[in-house]
Amino acid sequence: MKKRVAIAGATGFIGKWFIDKYHEKYDIIALSRGEVKDSQYPSVEWRKADLYSLSSTTQALQGADYALYLVHSMNPSTRMNQSSFENTDLLLADNFARSAEACGLEQILFIGGILPKETNEYSKHLKSRYETEKTLGARSVPLTTIRAGIVIGPGGSSFRVVEELVKRLPIMACPQWCKSPSEPVDIKDILHFIEKSLGNQEVYGQAIEVAGSEETSYMEMLKITSQKMKKKRVIFSIPFFTLGFSKLWVALFSGTSYVFVSPLIDSLRHDMRADETQAFHWRGKVKIEDSINAALYESHPSIQRSYEKEEERNTVRSVQRLNNPHNKPAGIIADLYPRWLDRYFKFILTAKQEGNIVRFHLLNIMLLELTYMPNRSDENRRLFFITGGVLCKRSDMGWLEFRSVMDNQHIISAIHRFVPALPWLVYKYTQAVGHLFIMNQFNRFLMRQD
Repeated sequence: MKKRVAIAGATGFIGKWFIDKYHEKYDIIALSRGEVKDSQYPSVEWRKADLYSLSSTTQALQGADYALYLVHSMNPSTRMNQSSFENTDLLLADNFARSAEACGLEQILFIGGILPKETNEYSKHLKSRYETEKTLGARSVPLTTIRAGIVIGPGGSSFRVVEELVKRLPIMACPQWCKSPSEPVDIKDILHFIEKSLGNQEVYGQAIEVAGSEETSYMEMLKITSQKMKKKRVIFSIPFFTLGFSKLWVALFSGTSYVFVSPLIDSLRHDMRADETQAFHWRGKVKIEDSINAALYESHPSIQRSYEKEEERNTVRSVQRLNNPHNKPAGIIADLYPRWLDRYFKFILTAKQEGNIVRFHLLNIMLLELTYMPNRSDENRRLFFITGGVLCKRSDMGWLEFRSVMDNQHIISAIHRFVPALPWLVYKYTQAVGHLFIMNQFNRFLMRQD
C-alpha cells in the first residue's frame, strides 16, 4: 500500500517538483491556503488548510503517514500583517508539530538551512530556520531535517535573482559576501534526498547536511550564468559595499522585493558549506554548470496558484513574541494579561471577567469581548474567540491566543483574522498602533518579573 505524504507548501518550488516526480509513488495530500484548480495530477488530493489555525491544520493532516514541511515566510494572507517572518515561522511550526502529533504521523521532514560553523551569530533567516527545526522536533513525531544551502532548479526563486542580475547589468561590482564559499544543491538531488529520507528510521531525529557536487560562490555563479546566457559581463569584487546597501542594490537591479532579498543576503555572507564530519552528510551528483543550465532553459511544473476569499484578505493578523524569563506556561501569562492591563491603564481601560467571558471597557464603552475556549486550550495554549465589542466588525471570525514555544522561553501572542469596525485608515493609525504599543509594554513588564 502506498504511503500518504502531506505537503505543507505544496504550491512552492520544491513542493511542485515533489508532486511532479512522486505523485505515482505516494498518495499525496497537498495543502493550500486557498482553492487550487489542478487537473494535471488526478491522484493528488488537495486540501484547503489555514496553517495559522490549529484545528484546520489538524484536520488537513488526517490520514497522512509522513509530512513534508516546506513553509517559510508565507505571503501575507491578510490586509494587515503585524508580524516578522521569524515570529510567523515559529507559530506555524508549533501549530504543525501539535497537529502532526494529534494525527499520529510517523515522521515530519523539513528542509532547513546550513548553519555556519565559524560563528554562533546566525542571520535572522538562518536563526529562524533553526528555530523552526527545533520547534517541529519538540514533540513526539520524529523529525528529519535536510539542511541545504541554495537550491537551484527551474522555477526556483533564489536562482532567479542571479538570472535577473546577469540579464540587467553589464557591469557588476560584487560585495565581499559574494565570495563566501557555498555548495548549491540541484533540485534533482534535493528530491532524491527527500525520497531517501521518507520512512527511513535511521534518519528519524537527525539533521542531515547536504551539499551539491562542488564548491562555488555567489560571484562564481554570476560568472557561470553569464556564460550560459551568452552575455558578456564584467564581474569583479570590491570591499566597501555595506550589507544594507547590498540588499538595496540587489533588490533594485534584480526586480525582486527587498523582503525576499534581505534574508537571502544575510545568509550568503556566511560560509555555507556542509559539515562532512557529521554522521549524516550527503552530497549531490549534478554539476553546478548543468544545474544552472537547467534552471535557465528547462521547463518546470506549474500549478495554478491558490486564492483567498475577499473576506479573508480584508482581515488583520498580529503575531508578537514575548520574552518569558521564568518559563511560565502560556495559561499563566494569559491570565496575567487582563490584570496587567487594569493596573497599567488604571481606571481608563478595565478588564472584567465573568466565567469564560472577558470584556475590555474604555470608561463605559465595551471595546472588545473575548470568549475563552477551554476545550481547545491547554496549559501551554490559551485560545479566545473575539465575539463582540465596538471595535470588532465581525464576531464570527477572529481569535486571540497565547502559546508557549521554544521550551517556554517565549510566549507567542497572536490575533488572527480580526475584522476591525473602524474605517481602515483610522484603524491603521490608531488601534493597530495601540495594540503594538500595549504588547511592547506587556513584554517589558514580563521581563521585570521576579
